[in-house]
Amino acid sequence: MKKNLLTRDQVAVETTWELSSLFKNEAEFEKELKILLENAERFNQKYQTKLNNPEVIVNALNDYQTIVISLMQTGTYASLASNSDQSSEVNALRQASFNNLYQKVVNYTSFFEAELKENPNEILLEVTKIDNQYQNYINDILREKPHTLNPEVEQALATFQQVFNAPYGTYQRSKLVDLKFDEFQVADQKYPLSFVLFENEWEFEVNHQVRRAAYQSFYEKLADYQQTFASLYQTKVLTEKAEAKLRGFDSVTDYLLFPQKVSSEMYHRQIDLIMEHLAPVMRKFALLLKDIHQLDKLTYADLKLEVDEEFEPNISIQESESYILDGLKILGNDYQAMLKRAYQERWIDFPQNLGKSTGAFCSSPYGVHPYILINWTNKMREVFVLGHELGHAGHFFLANSHQNVYDTRPSLYFIEAPSTMNELIIANHLTSTNSDLRFQRWVKAAMISRTYYHNFVTHLLEAAYQREVYNYVDANKPLSASVLNQLKLDVLKQFWGDTVEIPDYAGLTWMRQPHYYMGLYPYTYSAGLTIATMAYQNLQDKTIEVDNWLEMLKAGGTKDPLSLAQMVKVDLSSEKPLLTTIAYIESLVDDIIALSKELAK
Repeated sequence: MKKNLLTRDQVAVETTWELSSLFKNEAEFEKELKILLENAERFNQKYQTKLNNPEVIVNALNDYQTIVISLMQTGTYASLASNSDQSSEVNALRQASFNNLYQKVVNYTSFFEAELKENPNEILLEVTKIDNQYQNYINDILREKPHTLNPEVEQALATFQQVFNAPYGTYQRSKLVDLKFDEFQVADQKYPLSFVLFENEWEFEVNHQVRRAAYQSFYEKLADYQQTFASLYQTKVLTEKAEAKLRGFDSVTDYLLFPQKVSSEMYHRQIDLIMEHLAPVMRKFALLLKDIHQLDKLTYADLKLEVDEEFEPNISIQESESYILDGLKILGNDYQAMLKRAYQERWIDFPQNLGKSTGAFCSSPYGVHPYILINWTNKMREVFVLGHELGHAGHFFLANSHQNVYDTRPSLYFIEAPSTMNELIIANHLTSTNSDLRFQRWVKAAMISRTYYHNFVTHLLEAAYQREVYNYVDANKPLSASVLNQLKLDVLKQFWGDTVEIPDYAGLTWMRQPHYYMGLYPYTYSAGLTIATMAYQNLQDKTIEVDNWLEMLKAGGTKDPLSLAQMVKVDLSSEKPLLTTIAYIESLVDDIIALSKELAK
């Protein structure tokens, strides 16, 4: 039986992240906040209304870097503490304190980009001749000029950013703090339930009665909050629609794709081809699960079942280090040193505890090392999750080391490629070092159920649903909880067809995902995995070398997605990479089916 979660003060300290690399103590954090506000006020006095000279602009860009880096570091410190325990009032007050200061800094600095865009192009181009490290930043300013409003309006919009972003914070606190789940009962046994327990434990439970009861109980509780969550989500998308219209975009989708430097053709292709070509492959995999687990029918509550749950090794936090280091050895000595530091210097927060954010993420403040949040379940699958997040860490560790703060972050379209590449490398290492058929099947199944299912199915279905929501918004159709539920239900039924029984409660699945508050993020998982799969195959057949991959990571945000992919010989201008990736996924499914038949003998 699953145990109730510990509170944050009950978990082992050595398994948590060490935030002193950011600030040694609370006093140092508070001191930095004061310095940050002073720098922002000084920046305002020094440069407002004076950004009409190339030399002055260069000096301003130099000074602005200091403010941006300080904001990153203080913001990361506050958010990491908050994400480790959303129920803590101390953490909530610290986050609120930072949010208030952030708004003041924005008020002082929001004139900066607005005034830059008021300059003639020739003055901005002169800036790059004086200091070419700002070439990409200035190019982005030039690109954004046609959609820029007058400085007063830009400053007003910047002032309201904290308000515009409030739905996300409210969603997180409602989900992780206010939303309380009752125990559920099967026969005479009662079981604890929470967001973390459901997503990390009960979804994978092999006892079919218990798992299906957990789903039923979990979604029944979500239903109690659907009106509030729908209101939050509607507020977010209507805010995006309003700004899209103000800035002269034809649709919310065009507005959200613009900063990603991605065409609408690339966006729609990713969703349409996967919905059409991957769906039959995943239905085939789902039917295999039905056979293996001898289910009378296949339901939505059965899709996270393992091919061979009994075989999955238990892996301690300490044991995971050797798997990670061995698996990613091909990335070289410097990358290995970074991985060792992640464990030795406690960059990673492992424990499951009450109030902790669900899932996993990596935060990479400039000038400091990355931090990773994970909810460790002592299962081998978490090695893939950790490898994924360390892929983000390695990416930004290298980009931050080789680029200025303006040039570290690539397009959102590209952001998931380095993380999923790590999963592919780890899987290949595991299968190449153990020829046991059952182990081979387990690894391949983990790649389908963890890597590809999570990124190419879970997040892609989020993207297909999200696209429908924005179509509604652009058509001025009203949104409500029932509308959102039906849109999600329709997408799920379209993908799974008659293979999977989709209950009405599955329509509430949109309530589980914070990605909807982050723009067009969900589809980028499949985009990144497409790049990673193709680059991995190029690595395998020697079309590229490891150094090509590492150089691409170091490039950070200095190139658009098409150009970054070209560095590893991947052509994103056609549908070939995506169709090739889907074919690779199908080959894995066919291997698993063949191995299952062989093992059954």
